[in-house]
Amino acid sequence: MKKTILGLGFCALAFTVNAQNEISYEVSFPNAIHHEAEIVMHIPSIPNGSLKVRMSRSSPGRYATHEFGKNIYNVRAFDTDGKPLQLKQPEGDVYLIDKPGKSVKISYTLYGNWIDGTYAGFDETHAHMNIPATFAWPVGMDNRPRIVHFKYPEKKDWKVATQLKPLGNDKYYAANLQYFMDSPTEISNYKTSNWSAKNPDGKIQTIHLVTHSNDPQEVIDGYGLMVKKVVEEQQAIWGEYPTFDYGNYYFLQDVHPENAGDGMEHRNSTSIVERTDKIAGNEADLLGTFSHEFFHAWNVERLRPKTLEPFDFSHSNISDELWIAEGFTQYYGELSLKRAGFRTLEQAAQTYAGLVNTALNTPGAKFYSPVQASRYAVFADAGVAIDQSNKTNIFTSYYTYGASTALALDLRLRAEFKLSLDDYMRALWKAHGKPEIAYTIPDLEAVLATLTNKSFASEFFRKYIYGTDKNDYTSLLLNAGFVVRKANPGKAWTGINRLQATDGKVSIAGNTLIGSPAYNAGLDVGDTLLSIEGTEIKDQKGLADLIGKYQPGTSITVQYLHRGIPKSATLELAENPYLEVVPIEKTGSELSPAMITFRAQWLNSNIRQ
Repeated sequence: MKKTILGLGFCALAFTVNAQNEISYEVSFPNAIHHEAEIVMHIPSIPNGSLKVRMSRSSPGRYATHEFGKNIYNVRAFDTDGKPLQLKQPEGDVYLIDKPGKSVKISYTLYGNWIDGTYAGFDETHAHMNIPATFAWPVGMDNRPRIVHFKYPEKKDWKVATQLKPLGNDKYYAANLQYFMDSPTEISNYKTSNWSAKNPDGKIQTIHLVTHSNDPQEVIDGYGLMVKKVVEEQQAIWGEYPTFDYGNYYFLQDVHPENAGDGMEHRNSTSIVERTDKIAGNEADLLGTFSHEFFHAWNVERLRPKTLEPFDFSHSNISDELWIAEGFTQYYGELSLKRAGFRTLEQAAQTYAGLVNTALNTPGAKFYSPVQASRYAVFADAGVAIDQSNKTNIFTSYYTYGASTALALDLRLRAEFKLSLDDYMRALWKAHGKPEIAYTIPDLEAVLATLTNKSFASEFFRKYIYGTDKNDYTSLLLNAGFVVRKANPGKAWTGINRLQATDGKVSIAGNTLIGSPAYNAGLDVGDTLLSIEGTEIKDQKGLADLIGKYQPGTSITVQYLHRGIPKSATLELAENPYLEVVPIEKTGSELSPAMITFRAQWLNSNIRQ
C-alpha cells in the first residue's frame, strides 16, 4: 500500500512538472470566411537567455523547402503580466525576444487558403490544418508536451478529427514536437465511417474514414467498405497492422473541386485531398491515394530511413532512400488495388507499361540512379522556383523510378528464388519497422541477402540502386504472361511532347528530351515552330498528323524561331521508343499453365478465406 501511495505521488509530481513545461496553443476562426485563423501560444518555464520562436520550413512527408512563415502576420509577444515584449525578426520565419522572462504569450494571424496535405486552409465550411504550416514553435524545446485548444463557438456543427490525443472539451495533446507536427487536423461538419482492424495477436484497433464532402452518409459508408478492402489487402502483405498510437488510425479526406489535391502520410493518419465535386461516381479513381498513403503506415512511418530521423523542420530533408520509401509504396499502392479487385488486368498492364517506360525511356533513369533521384527531392517535391530547370533530362521521379525497381525485384524474387517482394517487405518490417530501428541502404541490402544470398543482393544494389543498369523487363513480365512491345511500331517520332499556343503561334512547352530527334537537331524549350517541310504547324494535332506521314529515319526540314531569330534545322525522325505491356492472351498467343500460376500468385488477393 505504501509503495502504491508513493507511486501515485510520483506520477502526480511528474504530471505537475509536465503541466508546468507544456507549450499550449489556442486556435480560433473569427474571420474564417477570409481564410484567417487566430493563434495564441503560451510558453512557460523559459530558460535564462533569449527566446527564439520560428515557423517551419519543411513538413513530414514533404522533402523540399516550404516557406510557411510568409503566411503569418500581426505577430506580438507579451510577458506574464500582459506587457508587450519587443520582437526582433532576424530571419523571415524566425522571431527573437532578448529578455523574455519566465513565461511568454505570442499571438499571430495565419492566412490559409490552400487545401492540400502541406498547407492550411480556412473558410466558412471547415478548418484544414497541416501542423507545420499552422503553428509556430520555440527552438530548443522539442521534447516538451503540446496542448492545443480549438475554439469555434460560432460553428455549432463543427467537430475535430485528428490523431492527437483527445483530452476533452476540444483540447488535444502531443507528447513532443515531432508527434505534434505529424498530426494533421480537420475541423468541420464531416461524416465518418469506421471499422475494427484485428491483428493476428487478437489486438483490435479502429480505422476511421473522416470525409468532408457533399456526399450523403450512405455514400461514405459504401466507400468505407471499399477502403476497408484495400486496407485488409495491405495487412495481408505485411502480416499485421502497425500499433497505432491511442488505438486509432484516421483517413482525413476533403473533397471539393477547388482543392489543390494531395495525399500526405502521417504516423496514425493521412491527409487526402481530392479535386473533384464528390465521391459518388468517382470511388475507384479516388482509391489510389488511399492505397498509397495507408501503405506508408508501415513503409516510412515505422520502417523509416535514418536520413529522415528525426525530421528537421527548419530546412529541407535530403534522403537517399526515397526510391523505396515512396517508390515501393507507389508500386504496392497499385498492386493492392489489383489484389483487392479494384483494377482490371488491362489496367494493371497499363500501370506496368508506365513503369517499364520510366526505367527504359526517361533520360533521368538513363543517367541517374534511384539514389540520386531520391536526393533531388529537395528540389522536386513541390518546391517552388521561378527559373526553368533541366529536370526533364536529369530527374526521373523516385515514385515511378522506385516503383519500376520494385516491379523488377518482385518478379526476380518470384522467378529466381520462389519468393516475392512481400517476403522482403515482411523481413524489413521484422528487422527495422516493428522495432522502429531506422535503416540505411546497407541495412536494406543485408536483409535482402538473408532472403536470397550475398551475391544476388550485392549485385542488385550495385547495378540497380547505386547504378543505372536496367533489368530485363521483357523476360521478367513474360513469366506472368505479359508481353512488352513497341506501342507504336514503325511510327515516326520527334521527341516534342507538348506544344503551347500563344497569339496564333505554337512553341515547344518543355525541354526537348536528350537523345531525341528534336534535341539532336538543336530545338529547345520556347522555340516557336513555324513549318515542317513547308507545312505550317498550328497545334499539337497538326504536328502529330504531319509527322505520321513520314517513316522513321526520314530527314525533315524544320523552320522555327529561336528568341525571335528565324532558324532552320534538319531533323532525322526516329521510331517511337515507347513501350506497352499487353496480356499475352490479347496478342493471339497462349497463356501457359506456368504463366497462369505465376500471375495468380502475384496479382490475386493474398487474403486467406
